[in-house]
Amino acid sequence: MASRGFWRELKRRHVYRVAAAYAIVGWLLIQVVTQVFPIFHLPDWIDQAIVLLILIGFPIALVLAWAFDATPQGIVLTDVQDSADVQPSSRSHRAVLVVGLIGALIALLAGAGWWHAERGRLIAPAAHDKASTVSVATPSAASTAAVVSAAKPRVIPASSIAAQPIPAKSIAVLPFENLSQDKDNAYFADGMQDLILTKLADIGDLKVISRTSTAKYESHPDNLKVIAQQLGVASILEGSVQKAGNQVLINVQLINASSDSHIWAESYMRTLDNIFGVEGEVAQKVADALQAKLTPKETAQLATAMSSDAAANDLFLRAEYFANQGNTDYDPTSFRRAIPIYRQALAKDSGFALARARLSFAESGAVWFGSGEGDIRRLIADAQAQAEQALAQQPRLVAAQVAIGYSAYWGRGDFAKALQAFDAALALRPNDADALSGKSFVLRRQGDFAAAIAALTRALELDPRNISLLNSLGETFTAVSRYAQAAPLFQRALDLDPENVRTKFDDSINIMTSDGDAARALAAAQGDDPQLRSWRAQLLTYQRKYREALALITDTPDTPAAFNYQVGPKPLLEANLHQLAGDAPQARALFAQALAQSRARLSALAGAPIKQAFVWNHIAEAELGLGQTRAAFAAIATSQSVASRSGDRFFTPGIIVSNAQLYAKAGRADLAVPLLVQTFATNFSWIYSSPALLWLDPSWDPIRHDPRFQALLKQYAKYRPAVIPVAAASGAAS
Repeated sequence: MASRGFWRELKRRHVYRVAAAYAIVGWLLIQVVTQVFPIFHLPDWIDQAIVLLILIGFPIALVLAWAFDATPQGIVLTDVQDSADVQPSSRSHRAVLVVGLIGALIALLAGAGWWHAERGRLIAPAAHDKASTVSVATPSAASTAAVVSAAKPRVIPASSIAAQPIPAKSIAVLPFENLSQDKDNAYFADGMQDLILTKLADIGDLKVISRTSTAKYESHPDNLKVIAQQLGVASILEGSVQKAGNQVLINVQLINASSDSHIWAESYMRTLDNIFGVEGEVAQKVADALQAKLTPKETAQLATAMSSDAAANDLFLRAEYFANQGNTDYDPTSFRRAIPIYRQALAKDSGFALARARLSFAESGAVWFGSGEGDIRRLIADAQAQAEQALAQQPRLVAAQVAIGYSAYWGRGDFAKALQAFDAALALRPNDADALSGKSFVLRRQGDFAAAIAALTRALELDPRNISLLNSLGETFTAVSRYAQAAPLFQRALDLDPENVRTKFDDSINIMTSDGDAARALAAAQGDDPQLRSWRAQLLTYQRKYREALALITDTPDTPAAFNYQVGPKPLLEANLHQLAGDAPQARALFAQALAQSRARLSALAGAPIKQAFVWNHIAEAELGLGQTRAAFAAIATSQSVASRSGDRFFTPGIIVSNAQLYAKAGRADLAVPLLVQTFATNFSWIYSSPALLWLDPSWDPIRHDPRFQALLKQYAKYRPAVIPVAAASGAAS
């Protein structure tokens, strides 16, 4: 009877009606939110918050329906009617129900609070990641050590890059389809896409995704909405190019990605004599369709043509095809293939400022990514001259400022001049990913890691699928001992390209330097690329598996790419491993070969001080292996001095640690330990070294029992790797 009375009371108080009405209205609201809000590109948390509020409101509505009633006199408390079916205990049942509903409400609110707190925990920096800056004063001249300073940057999780709201005025240009019968015309389709993208990037009111992030998509994919979300844009521009003889047909269409509806489409049938200029027309039509506001200078920039010589323009696009390959793959050969084609374009039209600027960029790239091959001094000088002439010919040319920046950075190591040029480029085009990334690299070299991370993060917003930028940001976090922030960036890069050599390499380094787990680092560095092979040999060396490491190095072809200025000549690596394995005569012969090769490389790298500093370290290592201690120490002093004068605060710590290792091999803890303290005191661990490796690297074995080294372990390497080789463990601090 009591239960029957309770359900009758629910009916009398209209609780059923309220529940049904609330459920219907709530369901309709949820449908509206999930279907309409994406059109306005509102962030996901707004949808989630509204749905959560609707759920929280349901028990509240039931409580109010039970306790109150609407009457002509207003909202009043509902009285309990006397009825045979309503027992006195109904009041207690009502109390129990009210308490239960309030309890459910509290539980829901607690759950919402947990959700909010957990979400905040996932996207907010950890407490121990607060920013701090540490500097070390310059040591005495006798130590010949460079100044190293580092700033702990504010942690910017990888997830925050992809979680930005999507602006309505944002666009990605997918690769144009090459419909020409001659597939060698692929360069032309790529070039037209790039020209249109560059013109769009000149419009400050638009967010334009860089070509690196769109390069691996299909020309006309089915899942445009997914692609737009991955790139963080509202609109997609698709196109196709058909070139037959002197005739060119270009089709373009602008698509609203969220609705998959066409906004605008156009076809352009032109000849090679008048096809160039279409890029400005397309950019203007896109800007109009997206209601982007253009300044008078931007409008004038859209109308700026390339060369008046059609042949020069065609040659330019051919050269761009190779230069873009070089910039994507860090391949000096591709840059060198582009250089003569740019020169042919300039021979057709000496006033072609854009071709001149890009020639400069290719020359700087050939120098930077090369290992001293060719006449690099001539390339460095010409890159500077070409960039400055391009700017004189066209003072508002962003590509000219970018070329000046890379000529100063890659060519001459003039970081102040490079930063000035990149800032000038960003003043003309604030959303230029190339200028932003260039600026970040220079800031990193200057030791301003917080600013470098901010610039890299901004560049990634404009180029979110750029594996190079993901790797660079990850490297920067690794360098300042922010291993937990580096790991997800490398994972994102591997998701995009599981076989990317640089990502595998950087990810493995991050694993090894963070906790010394050589087995896990080896698993991450699998592949036949020479860089991965030489790094695996180093990891095997940490495990005291010298013969296995030697086999890897011996089987690796001796090329400049495999054994560059950082790694050292192949005989040097082989000599060290023979020495560690106890084969002194073979080691000595190889040290002699390495010395000759390093001296030859030193001459080839004239004008590149930070590279020469590494080579001086290799010379010192070979001299030490030959028993020439005095000559070795002189070479170490030169390496330190050259690195210090370079002003490079990103690579200099690596040179300091490498020179400390040589002092350790000579048994000079008094010289080795101060250099290590100088590096580790800044919390800048260099991407190839960290306190964890002090336990593992056999280079430290000669001074491992020295009290000064033991004190260093206790101060900076308190965390012991899980697996320590026997030889190293025997000297471990107690």
